[in-house]
Amino acid sequence: MRRNDEFFGDQELTLLYIAKKLRDALRLEDVLTKAGIDYLIETDTYRGGFLFVSERVGAFFYVQPSAVDQTRKLIAANRFKPYSP
Repeated sequence: MRRNDEFFGDQELTLLYIAKKLRDALRLEDVLTKAGIDYLIETDTYRGGFLFVSERVGAFFYVQPSAVDQTRKLIAANRFKPYSP
């Protein structure tokens, strides 16, 4: 389920996905909610583009470290490419 900052307290969360399109963010929210995974979404900027690189805004999905492996498998099974640093 989508949670706010206060729910996670001082925990260090792990970035799992950056949605560059609204439809991808909404679809991933649906997948995570149906699976019962607690997650946080924040908007932030990322650098995108090939010839004309620019800063763009995306939806950044975070989960608790204990849920990283399970969530990576879930989002990959739903044809999302998990973020890897």
